[in-house]
Amino acid sequence: MKVFGLAGWSNSGKTTLMTAAVAILTRRGFRVSTIKHAHHAFDIDRPGKDSFRHREAGASEVLITSGRRWALMHELRDEDEPSLEDMVARMTPVDLLLVEGFKRHPHPKIEVHRPSFGKDPLWPQDDTVVAVASDEGLPDLTDRPRLDLNDPEAVVDFILDHVDLPRTMGMETAQ
Repeated sequence: MKVFGLAGWSNSGKTTLMTAAVAILTRRGFRVSTIKHAHHAFDIDRPGKDSFRHREAGASEVLITSGRRWALMHELRDEDEPSLEDMVARMTPVDLLLVEGFKRHPHPKIEVHRPSFGKDPLWPQDDTVVAVASDEGLPDLTDRPRLDLNDPEAVVDFILDHVDLPRTMGMETAQ
């Protein structure tokens, strides 16, 4: 399974670019999944719901299922955060797995960078950043491509070329 990431500082536009990329890729015939890293405690469940009560009671895992979707929640309790490799291994194989976040992990990624936010770029210290998507010119970026953050089609083309996938995936060639 091909894995490629989008990384950058909070509020740089990663999620906006990710959702645009997923929509473009699926429209082009690819099967795509995503992994999103959260840097804080998050919850997809709500207090008072049965599944929430199961977790609060101490269940290690709670699987919720219906006729439309299922979700598995795993409580880490005192366990270490799982690695990206551990999470990728749990995913159903698809044509392309896009990773949002995990900026320090050594998978190939595009940095989403907005100089106007005043944050230091990741690319000078990270060889796994293979390109930078920005809404401004980046004169210091001389050793890798700069992609237009406002042109998600071009970003998707770059990703597909980088992971050696065709620009479209026909039904007869789907993996």
